[in-house]
Amino acid sequence: MKLKKKASSRKLPHPRPVDALVYPRFSGIPTFMRLPHVTDPSELDVALIGIPFDGGTTYRPGPRFGPRNVRVQSAMIRPWNPVLKVDPFEKLRVGDFGDLSINPLSIEDTYRRITEQLGEVLRADARTICVGGDHSILLPILRAIHRHFGPVAFIQFDAHGDTWGGYFGSPHSHGTPVKYAVEEGLLEPGCALQVGLRGQVYSEDDFEFARKHGIAMITSEEFHEGGIELMKRHLRKHRNRNVYVTLDIDVVDPAFAPGTGTPQVGGFSSAQILSAVRALHGLHIVGCDLVEVSPPYDNGEITSLLAANLIYELLCLF
Repeated sequence: MKLKKKASSRKLPHPRPVDALVYPRFSGIPTFMRLPHVTDPSELDVALIGIPFDGGTTYRPGPRFGPRNVRVQSAMIRPWNPVLKVDPFEKLRVGDFGDLSINPLSIEDTYRRITEQLGEVLRADARTICVGGDHSILLPILRAIHRHFGPVAFIQFDAHGDTWGGYFGSPHSHGTPVKYAVEEGLLEPGCALQVGLRGQVYSEDDFEFARKHGIAMITSEEFHEGGIELMKRHLRKHRNRNVYVTLDIDVVDPAFAPGTGTPQVGGFSSAQILSAVRALHGLHIVGCDLVEVSPPYDNGEITSLLAANLIYELLCLF
């Protein structure tokens, strides 16, 4: 989506990643893509934001450390994208906004904080790329997006549909945000697509909520057989709409992304998820997130490295 230039920042130079030929990649304070830490959203077109919350996890904890480790691995990012043929830092004012304030002891209070803080960024006419954290943070993000844009078309890369009910008496977890987003009217009816679903479920009725509410689904098995062209056919209805994209790193097979809370075999390769994200080129994306990177389970930090590259690809889509 083309973003309007801001009169207040027109004369300021675009933030640029630190030059690795001057300062080696292993030096300096880690920020997303070695960009400046910019806390005034009015100076940015796109704000890269960490949300270090994993109070919604139901199996392996650790995504609270995701933003920090992704920042470290994002030191490998270079400016020019030879596939999409763009330097996003030349086109847009991009900076590391820092981490949002969350409450590690309360998911409800964290939801309130996320929605309020993202609202301030959106009102400054900056778009947001959020880095989690577990997938429970999607719901408050979408609440903020809805307040600013109204209902949005929705694309979800994920091994799980996240349309379950609550767990252990709690209504919210990382398995519930899409259910509540639909029920709260945050998504444009009939314009939601889930890509990469796979693995065992609790019963044959687990997909009934998605079917009932018109959520299109492409399983990993279907993607492996039909490829990008299958996904592109589904994307036609997303054209000329405001689109929000959420990417759970567990859409990728644990052979390529072991550092995640709920790993599921049979997923995408690194190359496949890169191609799938690039296939969104041309959509009017108003915001996105990447979640569920759990560094304690990450072998050789390959999950954080992949996440950093996917965040860069998402940025290029703007």
